[in-house]
Amino acid sequence: MPDEPIRTLIVDGDARLAEQEGGIVDQIPGFTVVGIVHSGAEALEFVSRGHPQLVLLDLLLPDTTGVEVCRTLRSRGAALDIIAVTSASDLATVRAALSYGVAQYLVKPLSAATLRDRLHRFAAAHRQLATATPHHLSQGEVDRALAALRPAVAPIADQPKGVSATTLDSVVAQLRARAGRPASAEDIAAAIGVSRATARRYLEHLAVHRLAIRSHRYGRCGRPGNLYRWQGA
Repeated sequence: MPDEPIRTLIVDGDARLAEQEGGIVDQIPGFTVVGIVHSGAEALEFVSRGHPQLVLLDLLLPDTTGVEVCRTLRSRGAALDIIAVTSASDLATVRAALSYGVAQYLVKPLSAATLRDRLHRFAAAHRQLATATPHHLSQGEVDRALAALRPAVAPIADQPKGVSATTLDSVVAQLRARAGRPASAEDIAAAIGVSRATARRYLEHLAVHRLAIRSHRYGRCGRPGNLYRWQGA
């Protein structure tokens, strides 16, 4: 049920950090800590009997790797979500963890505020999927659930010269208003009263910052054009 707290297991080889994480999680509405363990073997045993919905998993454990824990859980068909909370940041480990469906990857040391933010985002995505139409999700529902997992990124954090915050806000508002339906530069230009070239420049800016998804369409004579769909928070 979407109103029930998300049953969360903390797995961290450092007992002090594990308790700190557990304290943070227990303070967030919509979550409840059902267990704190310190090894891969304990994690696998707890999952088999405790049935958590979410695991906060350190990938550097005293008896095995968190990636191996992920592999074993997936091979057993465990229907749960995993958020990596770890100091392991090498490319091979990140890729391996993502290949096993890690929903978030948080690199230690991290602040309590960062952990809270990512858990709030996870809860938002969890609620959206829990209340979606059974069996068949629309593209918009999928996009909104995935977007909820992503941290907020200020689209003008490295705003290039000539990009107006006001125009950028208008472009963002138009993409958001389309509720997951893609828009072309022509669509945005007509909606906010700018040239097609200007609209395309702002849309590309959002795509670079991963706030918009760029896709291609083919029109007359096979000439490709770009479509953009909002994926920010």
